[in-house]
Amino acid sequence: MTPQPPTTARGGPVGSAGPSRRDVARPTASASLLDAVSDLRRDVDRTRFPLPLDDVDVAEARRRQLLDQLDDHLLPRLRELSAPAVVVVAGSTGAGKSTLVNSLLGTEVSKAGVLRPTTRRPVLVHNPDDSELLADHPLLAIVDVVAHQGVPRGIALVDAPDLDSLLATNRSTAHRLLEAADLWIFVTTAARYGDALPWEVLDRATERGTSMAMVLNRVPDAALVTVRGDLMARLRARGMVAVPLFLVPDVGPHEGLLDARAVAPILRWLAMIAGPDRARSVIARTQRGSLAALRPWVDDLAEAVQAQVDARAGLLTVIDGVVEAPARRSAEAARGGAVADGPVRGSWARLSEGRGPLAGRWTSRRRRPERVAGLAALADELRSATTVAFASARSAGQRAVVGALAATDAVGASGVLAGLAEPVTTGPEPVAAVGGPTGTADDRAASYRRIAEPAESAGDWLLAAGQQAGQLQTTSDRRRRRRIARLTRAVGDDGVATLLAAAAAGLEPASAVLAAMLGPGAADDAVGHLTEDLAERAGQQARSGVAPAVAELASDDLADDAASLLRLRLAVLKGLI
Repeated sequence: MTPQPPTTARGGPVGSAGPSRRDVARPTASASLLDAVSDLRRDVDRTRFPLPLDDVDVAEARRRQLLDQLDDHLLPRLRELSAPAVVVVAGSTGAGKSTLVNSLLGTEVSKAGVLRPTTRRPVLVHNPDDSELLADHPLLAIVDVVAHQGVPRGIALVDAPDLDSLLATNRSTAHRLLEAADLWIFVTTAARYGDALPWEVLDRATERGTSMAMVLNRVPDAALVTVRGDLMARLRARGMVAVPLFLVPDVGPHEGLLDARAVAPILRWLAMIAGPDRARSVIARTQRGSLAALRPWVDDLAEAVQAQVDARAGLLTVIDGVVEAPARRSAEAARGGAVADGPVRGSWARLSEGRGPLAGRWTSRRRRPERVAGLAALADELRSATTVAFASARSAGQRAVVGALAATDAVGASGVLAGLAEPVTTGPEPVAAVGGPTGTADDRAASYRRIAEPAESAGDWLLAAGQQAGQLQTTSDRRRRRRIARLTRAVGDDGVATLLAAAAAGLEPASAVLAAMLGPGAADDAVGHLTEDLAERAGQQARSGVAPAVAELASDDLADDAASLLRLRLAVLKGLI
C-alpha cells in the first residue's frame, strides 16, 4: 500500500490549500539581530589559537562547530524565516532511518540496505513548491536534493548518515546536520534504545532547545508495553515528557517500504508540524534555543582565547629580562676594545709599518693621498668588525631567549620555539632606536623591529663619528682649532672621523695619533661619547635578539583584549534575545 500525501485539517493535500507562500509577505528577522549574529560569525571565523596549549584542539573543534551552527542554521534562518523547517532524521547504525524516510514518502528517495555504511551522502527531500525558499541554503552543498510532492510544504526531510558510522566523514556530516536542524527525529530500535548514543544526542537537543521527536523502530509485540513504559520513564527522568514518541512494530526481515499503517502516525504529525503557524512555532523555538545555546559556546571560546592571552603573558615574563645579561656583556666587550681586536688592529699594523701610508710624519702634505686612502681602508675594516660584533651580540641575545624558552615549563613555549625555527624572509625596514622596549607585546615587537640591523647600525655609528669630528671644529679654543685644522689637512674630514672611531673602538695607536696631533685630552670627550654609543648599540643588538620571540607573541589573537571582542558580541546578543 502506497501512503498518500499528508493532508491538512481540511482534508486536502498539504500545500494545496490556502494562498501560495509567494503570495504572502515573507517574515524576516530584525536587522539588529541579524547584524549581531553576522558580527559574531565574523569574529568567530577570525579567532585563532597560535599557541599549542593542551586544549587547543578541543577549542578549535568547538570553534568549527560554532561556525557550522551559525552558517548552517542560524544565519540562513534569520535571513529567510519562511524557508521550510529542516527536519533531520538521525540515529545510529542500522536503526532504519532511510527505510523510514522512504516509507513516509511512499517511494525510495534514499538508499537503504543491510550493508554498512548505507547512507554515504545525506538526502534532503522537499516539496517542489518550496524550491525557491531553499535555493540559497548552505546545506544544499553537502546533500543530494530531491523534490517530492509527498513532503508537506513547510518542511524539508533530511536522511542523515549514521551518528556512529564507521566513516569519520559520515559522523562529522551527521553532527553538522543536527546542528543545522530546526527539528530532530531520532530513530533507534527496541534493542538499542538504552545505548548511550541516543541519550547523548537527545540531551544535546534539550540543551539547545531544539524541537525533537523519537521513533522507536522494530518493537516486538510482546515487548511493546514494557519497552514503551521504560522509554517513557527515561524521557521523564530527563525532563523530556513533551517529546513525541512513535513506535514502529517489528515486521521481521524485509526489503522495501514499511506498511503505510506503521508510519501513518508520523505522517500525521509531520502534516501538523508543516502547517505555517506550527512550523514557524517550531522554527522559533529552536531558533531561541540555538541563540541561547550560543552563550556557553561563545563563553568557552572566549575562555580559550583568554588562556592564549594568559600564556602569552607568561612567556613574555620568561623572556623579559633574559637578554640583559648578554646585553651587558656585549656592551662591556665594546667598551673594552673588542671591536678593534683582530682585523682592525692587524690592518693598522700593516698600514703603519715600514713605508705604509700611516707611517712617518702625519704632517707631510706629500703623503696626504696615501694617508687618506689608508684611513679609508681602515674605516672599511672598522665597519666590518663593528658589524660582526653587533651580529654576535644579536646572536647571543637570541641564544639566551631560545635557552630560556627551552628550559621553561610555561605553556605555549614549544609554539614560540617552533616559530623561531622558521626562517624570516620579510620584515619592515628597521631604523635606529635607543633604549629598551616596554609596553605590550605589539609595542615591544614594533620597538625591537626599529633596532637597525647590525650592518646598518655599524654604518650609523661611523656616521656618528663623522658628526663628532665636525663638532671638534666648533671649539672656542683658537689653539685647538688650529691643531684640528692641521689634522684635517693631513687626513681629510673622513680621516678624522675614522681616527675618532678607531680610538673609540679601542685601537690605542689611533688614540696616540689624536693626542699627538691635537694635544692630550683634546679628543677625549668625542672618543668617550663614541665609545658609549658603540657600547649602547652593542647592548641594543643583544636585546634585539628577543625580537623574533616577541614577534611570535605579537599576534592580534594574543592581544590583551582578544577575548573581550567575543564577550562584547555575546553581550549584544543577550540584549536582543
